[in-house]
Amino acid sequence: MQSRAAHWLGLPALALLTLFVFIPLVSVLRFAVLDWSPTGSSYVGFANFHRLLNDPQLVSSLKITLFFALMTLPSFLWLSRSIALAIEGTPPERLIKVLLFMPSLITIAGSSIAWYLLYQPDFGFIYELTGFALPWSSTPWAALVYVVMFTLWQSVGYGVLVVSAALKGVPESAKEAARIDGATENQIRHFIVSPLLRPTLAFLSIIGGILSIQSYTAVFLLTKGGPFGSSSVIGYYLYETSFKFFQLGYGATITILILIITLIVAALQARVLGLGMARGQDFS
Repeated sequence: MQSRAAHWLGLPALALLTLFVFIPLVSVLRFAVLDWSPTGSSYVGFANFHRLLNDPQLVSSLKITLFFALMTLPSFLWLSRSIALAIEGTPPERLIKVLLFMPSLITIAGSSIAWYLLYQPDFGFIYELTGFALPWSSTPWAALVYVVMFTLWQSVGYGVLVVSAALKGVPESAKEAARIDGATENQIRHFIVSPLLRPTLAFLSIIGGILSIQSYTAVFLLTKGGPFGSSSVIGYYLYETSFKFFQLGYGATITILILIITLIVAALQARVLGLGMARGQDFS
C-alpha cells in the first residue's frame, strides 16, 4: 500500500521530467537526422553527424571553450577558497559575502550593460578614470579575458558562500586539539581544514566545469563571439548555427555533442576527484 502511494506521489515529478527533459531530448534526436529550415525539412540520416567530423568552425569553438574553461575554472576555485578562508571569522564577513553575492542577483542583461559602460575601450568609465583600456573589441585574447572576468564576477560570490558553509562544518575541537599540540594556523588550514574542503571543491569543480562548457549568455551579450570569432564558444556557435543561419538539424547535432561532452567531463571530474580524496591527495 505504501509503495503504491509512493508511486502516485512521484507522478508529478515524473510528469515534469517527461515534459521538460525527455520530450525535448527526443525532439533534438529527431531534428538531428533532418535537414530542417523554415522552408521545409528532409531526412538526411547521419549526414549531420558526418558534418561534425569535418567542421573547422566547430573545432575552433571547442578549442576556445577549452581555453575559456582552463582560465575560468581554476580561478573560480582558487578565489572561492581563498576569499572564504580570508574572511572566515572576521567582523566584516557577512558584509563581504553580501557584496560578493550581489552580482548573481542582478540580471545578466543588466550586468552586461554595466560592464560595457565600464570597460568600453574608447569611452568606458575605467578608461576615463585610469587611462587603461582592455582592448576586448579589437584584440582576440582580450575578448576572452573580458568574458572570463565577467563570469568570475558573476559566480565567485556563490563559490564563496558554498566554501564558507563548508568551513562552518569544520569541528572546532579538531582545530583546538591541533593548537594544543603546537600547530600553527597555516598548518591547521593545510592539514585539517583543506582536506575537509575537498568534497565542497569537488562539487564546485563539477558545477563550474559544466557551466564552462555550456557558456553562452555572457558571450552573446558582451562580445557576440568577436572579434574575429575569438570568443565564439561552443554554445555561441550552436546559437549561430540554429537561429542565425537556421540550420536547426545541424544545431540539434551540436546539442547532442555538447550533452555528450558535458556528461564525460562531469564523470571524469567526479572520478578523478573521488580517487584523489580516497588517496588523501590535497587538491587545494
